[in-house]
Amino acid sequence: MSPSTRRSFLKTGLAAGAMATVGGLPLAASQPTATDTVVLGRSKMQVTRLAFGTGTDGGAVQAALGQQEFTRLVRYAYDRGIRFFETAEAYQTPGMLGEALKGLPRDSYRLMTKLTTTPDPADPQARFDQMRRIAQTEYFDIMLMHWQHTADWPETTKRWQDGILEAEQRKIILTHGASVHGLPALRRMPGNPWLQVGLIRINHKGARMDGPTWEDTNHPDDVSEVVHHIHQLKQEGLGVIGMKLCGGGQFGHSHDDRVKAMRFAFQQAGVECATVGVKSTQEIDEAIRNMNLALA
Repeated sequence: MSPSTRRSFLKTGLAAGAMATVGGLPLAASQPTATDTVVLGRSKMQVTRLAFGTGTDGGAVQAALGQQEFTRLVRYAYDRGIRFFETAEAYQTPGMLGEALKGLPRDSYRLMTKLTTTPDPADPQARFDQMRRIAQTEYFDIMLMHWQHTADWPETTKRWQDGILEAEQRKIILTHGASVHGLPALRRMPGNPWLQVGLIRINHKGARMDGPTWEDTNHPDDVSEVVHHIHQLKQEGLGVIGMKLCGGGQFGHSHDDRVKAMRFAFQQAGVECATVGVKSTQEIDEAIRNMNLALA
């Protein structure tokens, strides 16, 4: 093989490697990027580092776009390599997201939703089936128990935990975890064998982050404890997803702030991936750039 032919062969091979996929999702390149696939700890679930969040102000911001514009935004994110989409039963967006994803190969993206763990006697399996119908999906890749905010949540949600495990036997849920608010709830995550994935508020300013109560207030003095618990969870093999990287919009009005927030989540806290609520193609492009900078 001549030198020029060999160079062409190597260049082609490297390009093919960069575009390789696992289960429809892109494999990580040598330089980490926002659209690489990462594994969420012991769950073994593969997701892109950047998740498309649909819960800004409970999904009101995304819902205000209307279905046509929202679908265009979801498809733009998909084409840019984001293959992880997040919603919740309590948001305005599950049905809209299902409509936007309709027709895309189901194994080419991951869908995460969050269950409202009400105390009513509803049959968990019936609830899951209703959620699937609304979201127009045969299964959820990740099901989280939403807004766990008291210290006794591992005990009070036992019925829902068992229901999720039963749904996994039915293969309508693939993996599971919880979203917590407040240090009393967060402190109950380490050492919890049921958990596989955790969705945790994290930012360097402690804005709308976990403190002594579940309220969405600012707790800059508690940032170090939140980071400590994230490190604990990672050591135990839990997959950790960051949210509220800019305090739900409390800060981040400057580009520098948004870059710092992304860098803190990945470099100091050490989350595997993060969900970012977006409402425009410009915000999608910037979120990808900012995450790439944080990973460099």
